[in-house]
Amino acid sequence: MSKMKKNIEEKQVQVTYREMLPKDFSAIIALGTAVHGAGYIDNNIILDWYAKGLTKQQDSSVVNANFVAYFENILIGFRLTYSVNQWKIDEWCSPELWQLPADKVCYFKCNTVDENYRGYGVGSHLLKLSTKAAIKQGAVAGVSHLWRQSPGNSAVKYFTKCGGILVKDHAERWNEISKQGYQCPACENECHCVAAEMIIHFEK
Repeated sequence: MSKMKKNIEEKQVQVTYREMLPKDFSAIIALGTAVHGAGYIDNNIILDWYAKGLTKQQDSSVVNANFVAYFENILIGFRLTYSVNQWKIDEWCSPELWQLPADKVCYFKCNTVDENYRGYGVGSHLLKLSTKAAIKQGAVAGVSHLWRQSPGNSAVKYFTKCGGILVKDHAERWNEISKQGYQCPACENECHCVAAEMIIHFEK
């Protein structure tokens, strides 16, 4: 058992969750690169992704759908979520199969948890926090693309456990960005991983 896992078990997973802030960006980039591969996230990308998770309300308050998880001042997880109408529906999306108005669906962009802290519900709790924020922003459901080649298909299993329903599998989802410098941790050169497009309908 790693020292970090031993510590988290002894402390009964005393994890601190809060809204993501710009001061978290450097740690997010480091963790995102370690988990997803080089070229997945950088300063420009995080600025864009973060902004898409913010929605200004009628009372001028801002709802933030992005969250982070810390354990002993160490970033162990983060969730980036695009607000309704803040993301582009591209060829990898199947709105005709969602059975919902596209302008009522948010996008769960990225859920990342340090491998030393998986299995303690960190990812699920981050998803719950983002879902609550997304509902305030007007979403009734959330779509995501899950990595089929994750060890043991863990990404799809986790999302399914959280209520996700498979919409469609997409081959070559990340192939183009792999040609632009992204280094998939599962593929030697170009990425040929399959993305499972999944949707979660929020409870009223």
